[in-house]
Amino acid sequence: MIEKGALLPMFYLPPVEYFVQVNRYKPDLWIEQCEHFPKQTYRNRANVYSPDGVLALVVPVVKGSKVHTPVKDVKISYDFNWQRLHWMSLQACYRRSAYFEYYEADFAPFYEKKEPYLFDYNNQLLDLITNKLKIKTKFNLAEDFEAKYPETIADFRQSIHPKKDSLFEQKKYFQVFEERKGFIRNLSIVDLLFNQGPHAVNYL
Repeated sequence: MIEKGALLPMFYLPPVEYFVQVNRYKPDLWIEQCEHFPKQTYRNRANVYSPDGVLALVVPVVKGSKVHTPVKDVKISYDFNWQRLHWMSLQACYRRSAYFEYYEADFAPFYEKKEPYLFDYNNQLLDLITNKLKIKTKFNLAEDFEAKYPETIADFRQSIHPKKDSLFEQKKYFQVFEERKGFIRNLSIVDLLFNQGPHAVNYL
């Protein structure tokens, strides 16, 4: 049983709020790996800023990866070339940003290799992002599923969610298409990273 710190889900290119909590609770960080896979969450989607506003990038999962599959066992579907779509979308959204080219070579391989499991794929991206943000910490894996934790644990499994209004207070930073749609809160961390580069960690 986890006794203190924060319990986080494993997300695909997690939103800014996720890394604010990582910074706040490190080094006592735990990742949920035994929960049943919930649909329509950041576990397999990320929101980025496109010329038309918010664009959701969704990693398709193999059919049958429904509510009764532990997240660590959910497989990525390669029935269509979603990797090419995601990479072209990231290029279209951030080619004009100050730091996209700086990080491009680090992210590009994730849109070429075919990792079987969503959890492993997201975990490798998480390692890359924490490294680029210069957040020095490690994530522990929760060994068992617990539906409820004591109040000493900050449980973010349900609260950081694309369908819920976040209570997260966020100050503005420059976004590429801001003149069109204004500042958009709590997008994927790549929005902050590509726009702010090495300054992103100070922002967090």
